[in-house]
Amino acid sequence: QHPDKTMIRLRVSKIFQGDKVIWIVFFFLCIISLVEVFSAASTLSYKSGSFWTPFWRQAQFLGMGALVVICIHNIPCRWFKLVPLFFLVFTWLLLLITLLFGNDTNDAKRWLDIFGLSFQPSELAKGVVVTTVALILAAMQREEGADRRAFKFVLIITFITCGLIVAENLSTAALLFAVVAIMMFVGRIPLVQMGKLLGACALFAGLFAAVIFLAFPDNPDAEIYQKRPFHRVLTWKERINDHREATKVVSPKDLDYDNDAQAIHANIAIASSGGIGRMPGNSIERDFLSQAFSDFIFAIIIEEMGLWGAIIVVFLYLVLMFRAGRIASRCERNFPAFLIMGLAMLLVFQAFTNMLVAVGILPVTGQPLPLISRGGTSTIITCAYFGMMLSVSRYARKTDTKVEQQHNTDLAQAEFQNDNNLV
Repeated sequence: QHPDKTMIRLRVSKIFQGDKVIWIVFFFLCIISLVEVFSAASTLSYKSGSFWTPFWRQAQFLGMGALVVICIHNIPCRWFKLVPLFFLVFTWLLLLITLLFGNDTNDAKRWLDIFGLSFQPSELAKGVVVTTVALILAAMQREEGADRRAFKFVLIITFITCGLIVAENLSTAALLFAVVAIMMFVGRIPLVQMGKLLGACALFAGLFAAVIFLAFPDNPDAEIYQKRPFHRVLTWKERINDHREATKVVSPKDLDYDNDAQAIHANIAIASSGGIGRMPGNSIERDFLSQAFSDFIFAIIIEEMGLWGAIIVVFLYLVLMFRAGRIASRCERNFPAFLIMGLAMLLVFQAFTNMLVAVGILPVTGQPLPLISRGGTSTIITCAYFGMMLSVSRYARKTDTKVEQQHNTDLAQAEFQNDNNLV
């Protein structure tokens, strides 16, 4: 029996290679997703007429995503340098097509149908941009830091991508830009250039807010809101105003349940948890939150699992971030180090954006909780990012093995030399 167990263990370890901690985080997030989507998707169950349909659909996508992780993590991370060559212009084209001909869902064109398959090209574009930025920063590293030209190349690629996203999905464009900015800081872009960038961003943000609130009318029936790309401006104004009002102390009778239903019911879900939660499957607010299984699933997690459930989810994403940093510090070359840090920041920043929205700290956005929220192609793309990080972790582990072997060789040579000296 012992040889059989050893063979099984070897076969399993051969399939699930790479950093074990990242694998554990991946599987725990998948388990949480299955439990919470099954519980939170009551409205979908009602529409489909089957209680199990949302659960099996999520399980199928997570299963396909696991296969994607296994396949991609077997690809040597050096091959990811080809991603910009094959996918950068392709994603720009997809984003442009989506902007012009995409499906209009919730007054935003974010989805594209290709051969009956719906997906958001922005999800793919985020990973492509992070990989491209990692390649540029790695290729243009010098003794004193990154070449000054790297700053220009990175901004050109980022501005083009964010420019194609921002009109229909402001939060995704802002999230991607923030990740790229931190990657540039980690990639040793000169501080003078980073300071100018931060100053320009602050000035642009101020002007942007001033134009939105002063130049655009408050009347939702104004003609300008019927034209693209200005149709989303009213939504931005309303969400910011709603968030400002939500931070004020008001009586329940003064709450606007028509416009603030999502945020209000998310707060009710969190408050009704009592700190210890109602236990899985006992959520009440899932029947009132239209996006309980997606954008506000963290509120349902708190309602059902209490503070401990929220702490566990936060802990898993933090472990992913710190583990990525640990692996990056062990990489011999710059590209895999920048790549794993960029991908980890992309997932963790999106996760914390979702959480901060659910608890009412940030205005309402359309950012799902990575790997936990119900999803289709977005779940598979997220799994691809996990596969890329695991590929880098395999490279780092091989580097550690080489260092250890070299250390053992040096010790053996030193002992041999000592023996010769004694003779």
